[in-house]
Amino acid sequence: MNGVDGFEMPSRLNDMKNGICTAQLPNPHIADMEEDVLYHFGLGTKTHNLPIMFADVKFVCIGGSPMRMEKFAHFMLEELGHVLPAGQSLVNISAVTDRYAMYKVGPVLSVSHGIGMPSASVMLHELIKLLNHAGCTDVTFFRIGTCGGLGLEPGTVVVSESTVDGLLRPFLDTAVLGKRVSHPAVLDINLARELLTCTDPQDNFAVVLGKTMCTDDFYEGQARLDGAFCDYSKDEKLQFLRDLHQQGIRNIEMESLCFAAMCNRAGIKGAVVCVTLLDRLEGDQVFAARDTLKLWEMRPQKVVARYIQQKLGIRGQQENLVNGEK
Repeated sequence: MNGVDGFEMPSRLNDMKNGICTAQLPNPHIADMEEDVLYHFGLGTKTHNLPIMFADVKFVCIGGSPMRMEKFAHFMLEELGHVLPAGQSLVNISAVTDRYAMYKVGPVLSVSHGIGMPSASVMLHELIKLLNHAGCTDVTFFRIGTCGGLGLEPGTVVVSESTVDGLLRPFLDTAVLGKRVSHPAVLDINLARELLTCTDPQDNFAVVLGKTMCTDDFYEGQARLDGAFCDYSKDEKLQFLRDLHQQGIRNIEMESLCFAAMCNRAGIKGAVVCVTLLDRLEGDQVFAARDTLKLWEMRPQKVVARYIQQKLGIRGQQENLVNGEK
């Protein structure tokens, strides 16, 4: 059991030895289906040979933007020294749909999840099923993205130790058959601590461990003053954010709660690694230049790439220069 501010947090991370592949998914109905259509990926168990395509996947990296996850796939090509056969290039495996993008680089799968928990939930349902159908084992999930920081220099990378909802509860609530069902949102703290060591002396950014608040909304849910609607004062906003900071919350985003709860239900090790684009104690809008934002967005990718390199036993690779930043 893991505890988060007085809540007892049951974890399934030690219940499933192989992370994904078990005798059957937690959903018993899947085994009775003649075919499973992964509609939003444009894949299926009858139309595609999922074991041939995906059985070697060991690391799944998800992020909001399709373009960002395509760039991450190209970044991993370089970081892993992976050479594509002559005449081939990286392709979006889910190009037949317009919902999500998916790229594969050896044992690394790069997938977009859109914005917010509803979009991420749909993607994760089908992704977990896909990897199970493919027979994948010992898979580690990462969410890499952006966030608003609390009391941190913009550009700081936050590795989430735990995640809570907008009411500061470490549970994902879902309406099922007209009733509220709560699932514990548990991240792998040992994985988070390992990621903290994936730094380089030449890095010009900090990597910190902290709690994350995950909200259903970008504006009012995150105590912004610049949405179309706002029924609270600036002082009330600042007091709320200061209270969050005092409770150890270091960043705010919109997917970590869903990610943690679904990874926990599936027995998958998962980590959330996000870069702060601003300090919410100082304002609501992102004013950094576009080129600066692109450099910052690479920072969580670098941390996760180093972890993957370590696990694959890749040694002595020089840190890639990305747009001139080390």
